[in-house]
Amino acid sequence: MGTGLAQAALRAHRPAFVGTAVAALFAATVVSASTMMLGTTGTDGLSARARRQITENGVGDMAVVLLIGSIYMSIFVVASTMGTAVAQQHRELAMVRSIGARPRQVRRAVAGQALAASIPAALAGFVLGGFVARWWHAGMVEHGLLPAEAGFRFGWVALPVCVGVAVVTTTLAALLSALRFSLLRPARALSEAATGRRGLGVLRAPLGVLAVAGACVVAVLLSRQPADEASEGAFLVLILFCVGAGLLGPRIIGPAAWLVSALVGRFGPSARLAMLNVRSQPRRFSAAVVPLVLVVGFGLTKIGMHTTARHHTGSAGSTGEVWLDYVGTGLYAGFAAIAAANTLAMISFERRRDVALLRVVGSQRAQVRAMAAWEAVVVAETALLLGGAIALGTLAPILSTAFGSAIPYLPWGVPTGIAAGTLLLTLLATGLPVRAVMRRQAISVVSST
Repeated sequence: MGTGLAQAALRAHRPAFVGTAVAALFAATVVSASTMMLGTTGTDGLSARARRQITENGVGDMAVVLLIGSIYMSIFVVASTMGTAVAQQHRELAMVRSIGARPRQVRRAVAGQALAASIPAALAGFVLGGFVARWWHAGMVEHGLLPAEAGFRFGWVALPVCVGVAVVTTTLAALLSALRFSLLRPARALSEAATGRRGLGVLRAPLGVLAVAGACVVAVLLSRQPADEASEGAFLVLILFCVGAGLLGPRIIGPAAWLVSALVGRFGPSARLAMLNVRSQPRRFSAAVVPLVLVVGFGLTKIGMHTTARHHTGSAGSTGEVWLDYVGTGLYAGFAAIAAANTLAMISFERRRDVALLRVVGSQRAQVRAMAAWEAVVVAETALLLGGAIALGTLAPILSTAFGSAIPYLPWGVPTGIAAGTLLLTLLATGLPVRAVMRRQAISVVSST
């Protein structure tokens, strides 16, 4: 019965698991590329001059940081995406529980779905990561970070790392997302599937508070350290803030979205409907906001460090170091942006019945599209607000130690570009599925769902 449930859910929620597979694919690609780059920075078999160049440039340390960052981002985003995919089928899981399915059968079905989505993605990502790593290696040689004699090494060790991150993370996330729900009594499960879960869980909220508190403590400690040590610890502060935001999810994103939607709701009926949708479903929309917060937080932090240093000292560091930092940040941001687009598209597709009902009761196509657009605006602005706060909290101790001012210097084009890119991403990821639903007859969509 477990296999049949898995296959039925895959058919009924195909976009959700396509989104999970895409997230796992990019996670495996990033991890594979980072792992191979770490192997390429090894000094075995190189001349003394080449080893000295690699050591002086600190390439090995930078490769380790990039690998740790890629694994963290992958686990965080893949787990979030898979959790959303499982949550979207709670109604079906509750129904099969009501007709006699055992909790272990439900969990086995969910695990089967996770494996079906992640195993092919992990294998494909391992291969794609080799191409990315080769390009990465060529850039490092061109910018003087690696000597020419340090050739590219295709590393098979990246394969188990990819499988561990993509497959194991996806499966564990699926099982954890289904564990509590599978143990509920069928009547309670049906009720919760219809209304959604309000709380965060026994462990999630305390862990989220602990992560945010830890980030604040580390930031204060870094403000008392020399500038070099403070800069090295900034990555930990950034990770802790992002983990806290992800764990607390609706508890942080809900109030921020409430504030943003209150401003948006003044722009007409479609904007007010979008405001009500976001406020009534903070858990659903938080799954889309969290990856965007990672994009904004990482982007503003990394760019802000270099632009502020250039503003105060005239130099942001060596060309190679800046290039490597920006490439790594771009890779993380692109990965998280794709995950956010996946999640938004999944949410929009799962709401196809709601969109069709709006059409049945007389809403015009333009009104529905406007509502979806305003929802995208709320999501984007919420992510910009929280991501900007995380970036400022991360940068403040470093900048105050190094330059005597906690405020970063950002040319107007940087925040404008990040804001425009975030808004465009949310508009496309939300609008395209809604447009696809509206091409079909509304009553046929309602009857089929």
